[in-house]
Amino acid sequence: MAASVSFLVRVFAAAVLTLATSTWGEAAGRLFPVTSSTDLQNQVKATASKVIPAVVSIASTVMVRDQAFSDETLPFGLFREPPARRQYGQGSGVIVSSDGYIITNNHVVADAVDVEVILADRRQFKGKVVATDPKTDVAVVKIQTTNLPTVPWGDSSNLAVGDFVLAIGNPLGLSRTVTFGIVSAVGRADVGVADFEDFIQTDAPINPGNSGGALVNTNGELVGINTAIASPTGGSVGVGFAIPSNMARAAMQSLIKTGRVVRGFLGASTQDVTPLLGKIFRLPDVKGAIVTDLQAKGSAEKAGLKRGDVIERFDGRDVMDSGHLRNLIAAAAIGSKHRLDLVREGKMIQVDLTVQEAPRERAKKAQAAAATTSGAHPLSGVVFDDVTPPLARQMDLPVSSGVVVTDIEEGSSAESSGLQPGDVILELNRQPIPNFSTFQRLADPMKSSDLALLLVNRQGTILYIPVRGE
Repeated sequence: MAASVSFLVRVFAAAVLTLATSTWGEAAGRLFPVTSSTDLQNQVKATASKVIPAVVSIASTVMVRDQAFSDETLPFGLFREPPARRQYGQGSGVIVSSDGYIITNNHVVADAVDVEVILADRRQFKGKVVATDPKTDVAVVKIQTTNLPTVPWGDSSNLAVGDFVLAIGNPLGLSRTVTFGIVSAVGRADVGVADFEDFIQTDAPINPGNSGGALVNTNGELVGINTAIASPTGGSVGVGFAIPSNMARAAMQSLIKTGRVVRGFLGASTQDVTPLLGKIFRLPDVKGAIVTDLQAKGSAEKAGLKRGDVIERFDGRDVMDSGHLRNLIAAAAIGSKHRLDLVREGKMIQVDLTVQEAPRERAKKAQAAAATTSGAHPLSGVVFDDVTPPLARQMDLPVSSGVVVTDIEEGSSAESSGLQPGDVILELNRQPIPNFSTFQRLADPMKSSDLALLLVNRQGTILYIPVRGE
């Protein structure tokens, strides 16, 4: 079921095969000889022929209600509940087991009261939604039959920019459509489609109806599940996204086994490293994840992590940002041990982390605020006050003590840096702030050129905000 998310449209593939002339090609990280465009064409044709039978069309039905309307015959201005009506959607899926398990997108079958699966040979089956995971946009559907064609799983970690891929699905109701392109990027996050994002980006044309379809390499291995496009028009402009097969496969196995996805959990809030924060924390590169808060008895606290630690590597793999770290932890087995390389007070240290299971409620995501420059005292234009119980109730604050921002001047350095009314100040330049007098004692001597590194509690989310005057 295609659905828009801001300018993103969940969708998929259309069109015809696009062929290229090359001397060498690369698939799934392995070079293969291509002596002519005919050789490449034959390989693409063979792959398409192999995969098409295992890609299905999924038609779903959802019951929706329009807004209630007033009725003059009802007393006291009551509203009459409108009758439910059926809404139909269409997407794609991939058969990954011969006994009828199909992987697709959550948004294709979410809240469906009826699911119909149409195979490439035009046979139709009633589908049962086994389980769904909105956080990865993965769902599992089962049909009752055997001896089905399947697509073998590939290892998405072997994909590299420039690898050839095929997108196969049912765009715009056009079944068994194949498109051809390359991997444009890997590790795309913050696309806005799901909570856990590590997308493969491809220029293989995909359009509405391809959601849940297959992204395969030229060996015919499933390396991704097509999920969304970025488009100002709603149609393909060459920017599509697919869930990596390693993430999709792990989610599917967990959904089948437990009915939900069991994920690892760091037990700490983190934020991305910005150029300014990189300088403040004396980091060699603008990457990693800064620990901003620790959960009591969580994995991070038990491992000895501290607020202000910057996690740079996970089992020897570079951590690019907080989202990347979150994906690495989420994919780790519960109870497994991992080595973290940290920067603490400018020094490199290592700790061992034992991964715990994530709580079931949705975790909040801390976002870093960028700092800008101004010619005034870094905190000029900001009004602070002690947090009292009445003020905490009035402003709906998460704490009843400390120092809170009650007003902020528009255009000030602090406002431009991301500070907001309601932010509770926990630290100033790494010094604890229990009350306004302590805050004032630390803030008053600051000069216009000084930097104020604030640690704030924003409705339960803990994050650093650097503010400087110039």
